[in-house]
Amino acid sequence: MMVITGLGVVAPTGVGLNDYWATTLAGKSGIDCIRRFDPTGYTTQLAGQVHDFEAGDHVPSKLLAQTDRMTHFAFAGAEMALADAGADLDAFPEYERAVVTANSSGGVEYGQHELQKMWSGGPMRVSAYMSVAWFYAATTGQLSIHHGLRGPCGLIATEQAGGLDAIGHARRQLRRGARLAMTGGTDAPLSPACMVAQLATGLLSRSPDPTAAYLPFDTRAAGYVPGEGGAVMIMERRQDAVRRGAERIYGEVAGYAATFDPVPGSDRGPTLGRAIRNALDDARTAPQDIDVVLADGHGTPELDRSEAEALTGLFGPRGVPVTVPKTATGRMYSGGGALDVATALLAMRDGVVPPTPHVEELAADCPLDVVRGEPRELPVRQALVCARGMGGFNAAMVLRTAA
Repeated sequence: MMVITGLGVVAPTGVGLNDYWATTLAGKSGIDCIRRFDPTGYTTQLAGQVHDFEAGDHVPSKLLAQTDRMTHFAFAGAEMALADAGADLDAFPEYERAVVTANSSGGVEYGQHELQKMWSGGPMRVSAYMSVAWFYAATTGQLSIHHGLRGPCGLIATEQAGGLDAIGHARRQLRRGARLAMTGGTDAPLSPACMVAQLATGLLSRSPDPTAAYLPFDTRAAGYVPGEGGAVMIMERRQDAVRRGAERIYGEVAGYAATFDPVPGSDRGPTLGRAIRNALDDARTAPQDIDVVLADGHGTPELDRSEAEALTGLFGPRGVPVTVPKTATGRMYSGGGALDVATALLAMRDGVVPPTPHVEELAADCPLDVVRGEPRELPVRQALVCARGMGGFNAAMVLRTAA
């Protein structure tokens, strides 16, 4: 049994578990006008931004100038997760400490700044760290070096599905002999160049109203809002966690599965439903035993309808409570799935399902029991988390109380 013993969160709605959870239960939003740069002229000007974050409080000073914001978030999350787990890394053999993270945007803000230096001052102005800081795997590498995680290391780049995929791969490494795994995902996609790339998809919301810009399953759904941040967690084998006297066990990663959609225009449809069924099979559980679903909640009508069909096909219309807390943070790409896992574990801990902010009237083709308005108190023994990444990636994970 692979369990989560520590959580660290950096989100637009709070840095640290307590702040994030209180804001999430209150249904408060972290979506606002972009402040990382001047968004004038961009068709999307809203985002979920992490404001109360000082990288110097979490990142060694010598690494600040060598790393991107995506890695700063991961350093902070790792620091919090280790403290929350009460894990003394020195008690674990260095080659049995694994790290698997997810990222989808890379260190694009760092890269853009260095390219601007080159254009204005020539190639000798570019930092040598440009060769590393922009790379998707920079976060895994930096965490490995800083914390002495010399066991299996990996990086997942499957966009919004990445956070779940990283946790799934970390579970695999524990099964293969690692004794502790640091895992999760972070992204920092709010720079001018990165926004241009996102706008090219045509999927971002153009609404100027923070309360109406990202509305999955709603009649007004018209795209999503990007966000930054993510979550990092510590995973161990249950027997190891008990043996070392872990302060808490949030839950078990009971089931995981991933699928890839067929080429658009083919006779085969989306495969999210198959990913969910496979995850349930992996967990050896049935749909009726799932207490809540943290949906992917894309925010575009076609993809919302597709997810609703997958969920109703398994659970029936309004057959299980569904929530999309990320309407308060924006879609955080690789950080989003990891944050949803952390949210599900907190819901299991406290017996309460957070609401889906701003969603009011559900579309007729999305007959789901979406938790809206106020949190819903109910025992949560098993939670299902769904995620989809652009390009056809799907992932599903079943979390279970480890009683």
